[in-house]
Amino acid sequence: MATPIEAASARTRDVILRDGRTLRLRPPAASDHERVRQFFAGLSERSRYLRFHGFRDVDDALVRAQLEPDWDELGVLIGELDRDGSPEVVALASYIRLRDRSRAEVAFAVTDELQGHGVGTRLLEQLAHDAQRSGIAVFEAETLATDAPMLRVFEGAGFAIRRRREGGTVETELQIESSDDYLARVDARDHVGISASLQPFFHPASVAVVGASPRPGSIGGELFRNIISGGFTGVAYPLNRPGAPVSGVAGFADWSRLPGPVDLAVVCVPGPAVLDAVGAALDHGVRAVCVISAGFAETGADGAALQERLLARVRGAGARLIGPNCLGLAVAGVRMNATFAARSFPPGRIGFSSQSGALGLAVLETATRRGLGLSAFVSVGNKADISSNDLLEFWEDDPETDLVLLYMESFGNPERFGRIARRVARTKPILALKGGTTSQGARAAGSHTAAMAGSDAAVDALFRQAGVIRSRTLEELLDVASLLSSQPLPKGNRVAIVSNAGGLGILCTDACVGAGLELAGLSADTQRRLREVLPAEASVANPVDMLGSATAATYEQALPVVLSDETVDAVIVLFVPPVVATASDVAEALTRAVAAAEWTTPVLGVIVGDHTVGPGEGYARFEYPESAARALGRVVERRLWLRRPAGTVPRLDDLRRADARELVEVALGSAASAWLDADTAWAVLGCYGIPCVPQRTAGSAAAAAAAASELGLPAVVKTAAAGVHKSDTGGVELGLRSARAVRAAAARIGPPVVVQAMASGGVELLAGVVRDPVFGPLIAFGPGGTQAELFRDTRFSLAPLTDVDARELVAAGAAGRLVRGFRGAPPCDQAALAGVLHRLAALATDLPEVSELDLNPLIAGPDGCVAVDARVRVARDRRDPGRKTW
Repeated sequence: MATPIEAASARTRDVILRDGRTLRLRPPAASDHERVRQFFAGLSERSRYLRFHGFRDVDDALVRAQLEPDWDELGVLIGELDRDGSPEVVALASYIRLRDRSRAEVAFAVTDELQGHGVGTRLLEQLAHDAQRSGIAVFEAETLATDAPMLRVFEGAGFAIRRRREGGTVETELQIESSDDYLARVDARDHVGISASLQPFFHPASVAVVGASPRPGSIGGELFRNIISGGFTGVAYPLNRPGAPVSGVAGFADWSRLPGPVDLAVVCVPGPAVLDAVGAALDHGVRAVCVISAGFAETGADGAALQERLLARVRGAGARLIGPNCLGLAVAGVRMNATFAARSFPPGRIGFSSQSGALGLAVLETATRRGLGLSAFVSVGNKADISSNDLLEFWEDDPETDLVLLYMESFGNPERFGRIARRVARTKPILALKGGTTSQGARAAGSHTAAMAGSDAAVDALFRQAGVIRSRTLEELLDVASLLSSQPLPKGNRVAIVSNAGGLGILCTDACVGAGLELAGLSADTQRRLREVLPAEASVANPVDMLGSATAATYEQALPVVLSDETVDAVIVLFVPPVVATASDVAEALTRAVAAAEWTTPVLGVIVGDHTVGPGEGYARFEYPESAARALGRVVERRLWLRRPAGTVPRLDDLRRADARELVEVALGSAASAWLDADTAWAVLGCYGIPCVPQRTAGSAAAAAAAASELGLPAVVKTAAAGVHKSDTGGVELGLRSARAVRAAAARIGPPVVVQAMASGGVELLAGVVRDPVFGPLIAFGPGGTQAELFRDTRFSLAPLTDVDARELVAAGAAGRLVRGFRGAPPCDQAALAGVLHRLAALATDLPEVSELDLNPLIAGPDGCVAVDARVRVARDRRDPGRKTW
């Protein structure tokens, strides 16, 4: 049982307002009495009139009624901002449960200064979240008809709404379920606020570097010199204790001496001095802070506590933070290099976020050599506040950014990342390299599903569903970036290969097939035209072998012919420098041929063994055929994803969520975890409409025989012991055709046993749930029965599942081949299987206590499917949801 302090901490969270300011919401305590009284007293007369439907004096009874909510009968959240270093209550929202316990009355008050900034809507969102956890489904509100702002809050929140006007008041009902429409409205509000909050980082007119020392070699001093030498278009101020000048720019000893406001503060002081330095910047009105300094969460528990204090100070002032423990940021548009990297980066159209500063620098150095320019580079460091989610929100609308690169080591909010990335990827490619993929892979697992899942499976599922192109290596990340930034998307996966070396063409063919590409069948006309420009000994089939005698002119003549073939979606051109042609000549010929072509087909040029040729002009340049094939395969995956319908999460109206929750709570009791017994597991599945074979639990061999007679023979008898692998322990006997055989099996296995009628004649599949400690519930589908782990071809998708997600999961891999009808077997009912996956996803979303669930086997046939065995493990959900709500 959580203590009052723990309960309050779990409900403390930060929201972002439409103007980019942040606001901390938390439950009030007895110690907040005076602050709450001052809040009510500070409201204008009209605000009090609207809140209380008439003027009311602020007395102790009114204040006490808002303190120490129990979150059963009463829920209260206050919003507070720092004023001169002290917290001040600026908003309050509450609900009071009604006699109909599914309903509660809700009310709000916001200080006049913040009205119109979206505070009321944010309070409503968070209060509804807490009320749902307490079993409340409907908010009621009685609002004066003249209170237009509050009526707009209710109307715009995204909840299903009903209104009735009576006299001078409006009665409003809100169904506070988190529907797709509601989540879309929340995401839209977050997008506006996040984009506004990041403007000072990407478009600063003034920057102050705190700790900018005149001493050569100091981090702060070097960073300030980089800003100056990079040609920053705004004003830069160096702050250091003596107020000494840096790089010829007048220095300042403290904020009070600065001649004007500052948009961005970059802090480069030792870790213990960071809080005071950041506090001084916030007091000066700075709303964008980048902390370069280390000594925070990366150092252990004490550093993590210091980082939390830093974040609370920043959020309390309504500001945003990059870092700490980061390299800084660079923005091409304002020519700002606020990093301590050795040189500026070439401008371009790529936004790059890196969780590792050193690795980010290595990528940038390589990208520069390959001619890849950046619109911005952000080293997020410890991600105390600003993360890749925030940067995706900003880059989505940034006209200077066409492509996003991410190096990630962790996810703060994977579900939120998925929703943002899915939206952004529709218009701008997202490339990601994920480090640390095996850190959680060794955890023990008791179910088949959990044994085959790991954090890397979750990353794959997240990126696949969101349309993120996943790279496995740094080389591949830059290869794909080069291709996407210089070439149009291919229309499909058919590739033509043009080479001056037959062996190289064969290697490239193998690589293309491995990358999921197909060799295009060149038309007869294309082959005829190729024969006109190539020697008689050359091969004009795909791959096209022009022989070692091919010159630059040969490439220039042959490439347009291949590009004009309608069966070709992309061309890979290979060149090994022989005696008769030089690499630079061929590179120039490729550039001319592409420029003269009338077709928008991507061209990938591979010049082997010559590093004197720079980035391709008009084509994407690679050093090896395997690299080109892998990159093209990844880009084709994007084309296929863009053609994929967005899909919707189906609405399931026949679920008995409350009954399932009660079953789980009773099963857990006071335990941290437990395996559900057979009857409880079947009952929970029944609450979600998952088809299961009828069964009976028997406490003796005679009772087992009676149950078999009732259910029908042949029968199955298996142990009722919770959580065991029955086939591994000899705890199951199949195909029992008589009562005597049933009694014998029950006696051997030992009561209690479960008895079922034998189900046969279908395909054995596996469907299940495993809850990743970071990513939440994954839905699994694959071959089932005793060979589930032998084939290890189980596929995963993150819940919730859209209709497209479920169909793709059913059709994928070895299970998909079985479902479609393997070796003459009739195809299975794919709609029924997708329906089971949707219901499992709803169960996993509604019941976070379900940590592992197997339906194995799930027997499918042409007319439906049915589960014949289930193992369900439940555990208390100990995940910290974090305070960041966006």
